[in-house]
Amino acid sequence: MSNAGDKEKPPAQKQVDSRQLLGRNKELFILHNNERYILRITANNKLILTK
Repeated sequence: MSNAGDKEKPPAQKQVDSRQLLGRNKELFILHNNERYILRITANNKLILTK
């Protein structure tokens, strides 16, 4: 039972390890609103998302 002063918790955010998405690949194509994006691992082992 909740009181009027209680704040509801927001739903938990989904978390995915980049290795689950990319596997052994260095890039992944993502389609969003009929536009293609590339998620890529850089030479410095950072992630970059480009259109």
